[in-house]
Amino acid sequence: MPDTRSHRGPHPEDHRLFAPETLAVLREAAGDLTWLLNRAYPSTAAQKLVGDRYQLAARQRTAVARCVCSDTEMIERQRRQVPGETLVGRPLLLDGYNVLTTVEAALAGGVILAARDGTLRDMASMHGSFRRVTETRPALELIGRTLSGLGVSHCVWYLDRPVSNSGRLKTAMTELAHEKGWSWTVELVPNPDAVLIARDETIATADSAVLERCRAWYNLARDTVLRLVTTARIVDLEQ
Repeated sequence: MPDTRSHRGPHPEDHRLFAPETLAVLREAAGDLTWLLNRAYPSTAAQKLVGDRYQLAARQRTAVARCVCSDTEMIERQRRQVPGETLVGRPLLLDGYNVLTTVEAALAGGVILAARDGTLRDMASMHGSFRRVTETRPALELIGRTLSGLGVSHCVWYLDRPVSNSGRLKTAMTELAHEKGWSWTVELVPNPDAVLIARDETIATADSAVLERCRAWYNLARDTVLRLVTTARIVDLEQ
């Protein structure tokens, strides 16, 4: 079935799955999962154990898993994080879809997860295809405002070549950057994660596997959403 969505907004069941009265249980589940991960329980088994114990729906299980990490993982990720002030006059490499979809979802009222490692993560899923939505250009403009305010010298966006419509998005991004006078390059690569991990420059992503292996990272999506998307629906399971 073709993807006909015009927004990166909430799932039809999110109003129920993440209603205020569900958050106490989700936070307990997140705490239990953290406890298990801190004791080296296998991640998949721990997630199933916690999900079954609290009888969580599939999207709730996904949310808890995306929010939680062990203490060791949290410390390692935060050790590599750099503040925006360090980016003045320096380049930044972006995990394109990772950053873009989070800001799109925040603009569209989708659930945005405040993860334990300090990042924001969305609940959107592309399933191998990217469809431009109403929020795509506004999201790119907000990200551009953040980057310009930081004084970044040049941005390289990496998009997954295997994801359909990446070429069209590249064209739209390149045209927007030219219109705004932003120094952006957009590259299509087989696997942005591998590229970002191998580079020495600071990167922008919320991908947990990349955060633990890159040299340095900046929390671009989080800073953009918190500063410029005042209507964002942020679900914090650490409170």
